[in-house]
Amino acid sequence: MHWVRIKTDSVTVDGRRLAIEACEPSQLLNMVYKSHIDSYPKFYKMDPLCRLGFVASELLLDAEGCRNRVWGEQRGVVLFNTSSSLADDRNYQKTIDGAEPFPSPSLFVYTLPNVVTGEICIRNHYYGESNFMVLPQPDMGRMAQIISATFSDPSTLSLLTGWVECSSEDVFEALVFIVERNEAEDVGHLTHTITELTKRK
Repeated sequence: MHWVRIKTDSVTVDGRRLAIEACEPSQLLNMVYKSHIDSYPKFYKMDPLCRLGFVASELLLDAEGCRNRVWGEQRGVVLFNTSSSLADDRNYQKTIDGAEPFPSPSLFVYTLPNVVTGEICIRNHYYGESNFMVLPQPDMGRMAQIISATFSDPSTLSLLTGWVECSSEDVFEALVFIVERNEAEDVGHLTHTITELTKRK
C-alpha cells in the first residue's frame, strides 16, 4: 500500500523522508510543490487545506507510478478530518468583519472542505466517488467502514483516501494512501492496516 505523510516539519513517501530545506511550517507546502511538482499553477490560488491535500496526493500518485493510466470512474477520492475547512473559514470571516466592501468570493469557495477532493479529481480525471467526511475525532474503524462502503459501487476499483487535517497555514498534517478493492473487503483488517499506517513516521 503506497502512502504519504506530511507534517509541519517533514514529508515521508512510502517510508522515505524527502530531503527538504529547513523552513517555517507555513512555507513547507510551497517548497515541496516547487521542488517536486511545479506543474499546476492553480496551486497558488488554493487555500491551505487544498494545498495540503493536493501536495500529498501528487506525491502519492508519483509513488504509485500509474500517472498515465486513465482511471475515469474506476478511482474515487474520499478524505477525512475533524476541522473541516477551518483555516479558510477564519480567513473568510476576516473579510466579513473587516473593512472590505463585501465578503471575498475567492475565499468563500474554499469554505467547503470537499473542494480539495474536487481539485484532486479534476487534476487526475477521476470520475468516481468524491467525498470529504468530517469526523468528531480520528476514528480508524469508522474510516475503514466508509472506505469499504465506497467499493459497493462495482465500477470503483481503487480509492485515494486518508486524513487531511489543516486548522491554519502552519498547523497541518496529512496521511494519505491508496486502497484497492481487495484490500477493503475485510473491514477489520483494513482498520488494522490504517492504524499501523498512523504509527509510521
